[in-house]
Amino acid sequence: MLKVSIVVPVYNAGDYIERCAPSLLHQSLGRDEYEIIYVDDGSTDDSGQRVDRLAEQHPHVRVVHQENSGWPGKPRNVGVRTARGEYVQFVDQDDELTPEALERLYRLAARNASDIVLGKVVGTMQGPSSLFRRTVEQCTAEDAPLMESLTPHKMFRREFLLAEDITFPEGPVRLEDQVFMARAYVRAKRVSILGDHPYYVWNRREDGGNTSSRASTPETYYGHLRTVVEAIKEGTEPGPLQDHLLRRSYRVELLRPVSEPRVLQRTGSSRERYFDVVRRMALDCYPPGVREGLPAITRLRAHLLEEGNLESLVELARRTQEIKPQVTVDAIRRHKDRLVIRTTIGMLRPDGEPLTLVERYGRLLLDPDLLADIKGAEDWEVPHPLGDARGEILVHDAARNLWWFPDTDLAPRTEPLGNGRHRVIITGETVIDPLTLAGGTDMPPGTHLVWANARLLGVGRRDRLTGTPSCPAAYTTGSPARLVMPTWGGPSGQLRLSVGQPGHISVPHRVLLHATATPSVRRAARTLVRRLPKDVRKQVRTLARRADPWTAGRKD
Repeated sequence: MLKVSIVVPVYNAGDYIERCAPSLLHQSLGRDEYEIIYVDDGSTDDSGQRVDRLAEQHPHVRVVHQENSGWPGKPRNVGVRTARGEYVQFVDQDDELTPEALERLYRLAARNASDIVLGKVVGTMQGPSSLFRRTVEQCTAEDAPLMESLTPHKMFRREFLLAEDITFPEGPVRLEDQVFMARAYVRAKRVSILGDHPYYVWNRREDGGNTSSRASTPETYYGHLRTVVEAIKEGTEPGPLQDHLLRRSYRVELLRPVSEPRVLQRTGSSRERYFDVVRRMALDCYPPGVREGLPAITRLRAHLLEEGNLESLVELARRTQEIKPQVTVDAIRRHKDRLVIRTTIGMLRPDGEPLTLVERYGRLLLDPDLLADIKGAEDWEVPHPLGDARGEILVHDAARNLWWFPDTDLAPRTEPLGNGRHRVIITGETVIDPLTLAGGTDMPPGTHLVWANARLLGVGRRDRLTGTPSCPAAYTTGSPARLVMPTWGGPSGQLRLSVGQPGHISVPHRVLLHATATPSVRRAARTLVRRLPKDVRKQVRTLARRADPWTAGRKD
């Protein structure tokens, strides 16, 4: 039996087939240990011929042609039934795998007899996710926040999918990925997470043609969300676990149309239409325990929604949108070749004052100044102010668009401000070790940006780490030696860690390091490179290899 089968649904992919194919064809896993199955869903362009040519040239490529089903669900199901691998890896036609992806995922899966393996995702469609903070050998939906990752770009034990009859909905079904993942998560006995190595490059198409961008009416979209909810309910008993698993869809999908920015962008009948649809679903589908477990401001939104108070939701969104993070670097020092950063993170109201809790008669109430004159929000109690509070410092490998999570002891607490007022803050120290930060290995050459991420009272914000304390001087560490230069830089004075070889940081290289830290510059440069003559393009890529290894070896 083969170790892995890659299943790729294909429909009118055009040039994206050639962009994706090299990353699949040349995996570090031996070619006799895996296969690639392209399922052509009745393409009307030359996609069918393109994948047929790949199959003629590469023995480990197979192609299935079928009549058009309109959506990727059926092609994926056909791929699973056709597969000969112990595990199945789903890849979309416009995405890529990193070179060692299959080998690392399969090794983790085989070691734990995993039903599902999640891997760290990079690319223009993926932001930082603390789910991939560290590699986890075994977990389940009960003890890990798996519902925060609902795309199917994962590795599944094929026998698990067949035995549990876990398939994608077929036809024009929105949220088909979420239905599939909900069914899989609630039935999986062992799930593993590969957090110390990026494996999947999830790209946003230049033409905006990603499947997830298709438009839908609120009635259709939320009708399909009901199917996701039912899939969770079918696999769990009523109670705390079920409430926990349903909370993500309530918080993210259901409240989205009545939260900023959406509720402020829509007006008139469009706003009211979305409000009516999600309110009806909130009342019909979610047990009370789902709402009660939400953080303060999110729970207030749920209350106003179910009470039918659209005007109050709009005003709450208008005020909440202006809440800003307050990130203070209290100290930064070097200790045993590691950077130790002490930070305090809070939230500020639109008027610049701290977002507070007020103590009255033994109860903590959400900031009265924030909620003033919002009908239905009076004296909104916050019984568990630290329940959902969390924060972290992140390091962004800007050239690779890859996020890492250093070791931290950040913890939430309430801080008295006087007159019965308190604010919730997150404070503590973070240790950045240049020799282990990148999944247990050295930080690669380049400019790495440091950010703070926090969620307090239901408000989540990410902000640049800026400050006034003096940075430690540049130093060398490791073998071979790495030069680490901490500096405050850029228009905002953000903390940057530039890493390179001692004695080899020339002026042009310094410019390159800083340029690769700017996303807009990176995107423009990649577009320009693709348009250059072949011989010039090769020279430019040689220069850029250190900055962007994911594209350095790509053939255009």
